[in-house]
Amino acid sequence: MGWREEIAKTKPLFMTIYVTVAIGVVFSAFYVFSAIYSSGTATLAPSTSYWWLPPAASHVDSLPLDQTPNSTQPTAVGVVLVPAPQPQSKLMKPLWEVPPSGSKMPPLKTFRLTKELVQQRVKDNIVIVTFGNYAFMDFILTWVKHLTDLGLDNVLVGAMDTKLLKALYWKGVPVFDMGSHMSTVDVGWGSPTFHKMGERKVILIDSILPFGYELLMCDTDMVWLKNPLPYLAHFPEADVLTSTDQVIPTVVDDRLDIWQQVGAAYNIGIFHWRPTDPSKKLAKEWKDMLLADDKIWDQNGFNELVHRQLGPSVDDDSGLVYAYDGNLKLGLLPASIFLQWAYLFCPGNVSTTQVGAVCSAYHIPICSTGEYFRVSNRIVVDGMALTAQDFSIGTKQIRTGLAIASLLNRTLVMPPLWCRLDRLWFPHPGVLVGTITRQPFLCPLDHVFEVNVMLKEMAEEEFGPGINLREYSFFDNPLMPKQVKESWLDVQLCQEGSQNCNVSNSTSPLGVLKFPKRSNEETKREERFRNRVKRYMGIWCCVENHSPAHIYYDMYWDEKPGWKPAPPQTPQDDHPPW
Repeated sequence: MGWREEIAKTKPLFMTIYVTVAIGVVFSAFYVFSAIYSSGTATLAPSTSYWWLPPAASHVDSLPLDQTPNSTQPTAVGVVLVPAPQPQSKLMKPLWEVPPSGSKMPPLKTFRLTKELVQQRVKDNIVIVTFGNYAFMDFILTWVKHLTDLGLDNVLVGAMDTKLLKALYWKGVPVFDMGSHMSTVDVGWGSPTFHKMGERKVILIDSILPFGYELLMCDTDMVWLKNPLPYLAHFPEADVLTSTDQVIPTVVDDRLDIWQQVGAAYNIGIFHWRPTDPSKKLAKEWKDMLLADDKIWDQNGFNELVHRQLGPSVDDDSGLVYAYDGNLKLGLLPASIFLQWAYLFCPGNVSTTQVGAVCSAYHIPICSTGEYFRVSNRIVVDGMALTAQDFSIGTKQIRTGLAIASLLNRTLVMPPLWCRLDRLWFPHPGVLVGTITRQPFLCPLDHVFEVNVMLKEMAEEEFGPGINLREYSFFDNPLMPKQVKESWLDVQLCQEGSQNCNVSNSTSPLGVLKFPKRSNEETKREERFRNRVKRYMGIWCCVENHSPAHIYYDMYWDEKPGWKPAPPQTPQDDHPPW
């Protein structure tokens, strides 16, 4: 009986231990699962993921002794922040899933913007949105494709015309009707309709924020190269995170740009909104401003409002700044990661590796469709240097390529253009002071040529037949079929009347096509050809301390003795060279 009495005496003690352990297990499990499944939470993962981020302020004590949160060097440690795994909404339909064959499209009222419609595309309380009209169809599909390739499907597209809405619906892209009844063609930068597009963008932001979801708003002329959500989640106190037009890096790691050092405009092509009271207040006032004056550019309006009060910093670590009304917490996305400029792209001339950054997005994409690569006849012109001073060497080569392509009805693959001077819209010394642009740099085609004119349909009676074009990187694109890459043809000029020398697409067994110099066919079409191609050239902008400040490129500079690349000397001289 003695041992039973001992057990009876110790039973309360064991029960206390068991209860304590059980409570501890339940509490630990609750903590672990809440950390995994709570919205917007980040977890630690091996350093093979997307982002190397400086530690959050609450983890300062874990930094090595020689690092501080304000260090100018990257403060990466052996882990990175990645989004916590989240169960997908049961309402979310798989993206790119096309409607069943033979089905009918739902009525337009089904596509009205409502909280229920947006909720179907929300994941982790965030939705990624762009918008446009049918003219931007290719841009939109490129934008969506890059996001889905990154595993992001919480995507929604606003359609400004019914044609786009229907096209996206039948392609399985989540779309809603913005009720804009807009034209389906390109509206042109700065036009009244362009300003209307900006107005609708702000109305859209103001409409979605009250739904209670975070909004990553993007222009269609940008693409994502990495999942941006882990980066945005690293700044949970921010009401608004916006990109900028900054071209001089202020940080060399993953911190926000230093707001005191950013002198460029805040660019609203990429920005993230949280549904806080300050952000909702800003969106409403921004909307009211644009509705009251349709001449205000949406980006200028945004800059005016947030600069109403700028400063002080929210704290010493986050990089956020109080803006707008003194309550809005604003962050400037680093220009070395969220790129805005044509020469600040990942594989390009001012590579982000020069500043120790990893490119996440660029604003100005190149988008193509499969049909684009079905070209069996093409001509390639070697690369050459083009600047405002010595560009004339290259124009003769391009002119020859255009002429051969026109006469033989072939597609011209344009050359890479190597520039020494950047092209902007305001006076500058050629390369912006403080930037790290290397010279010469590979510049976009529209630095020298009017690409919209080159692609525009013109009356054949006056301008001759159209000339099909492709970009210089055409053959490097992975979508390019192997047989097209290998179908080279050598075009040789020959004396008219000699053997096998005639205007024809017939080639020799060795892949040689002989073309007569100054043939009758060439002469007959030359005047119309000249009318066409002299309109292809653009301007260089802009010379400092001179008005007008631009220089007109001239396709036929060599026919004008004494010609020099210089800005117009009088208002009467300010016209293209035709």
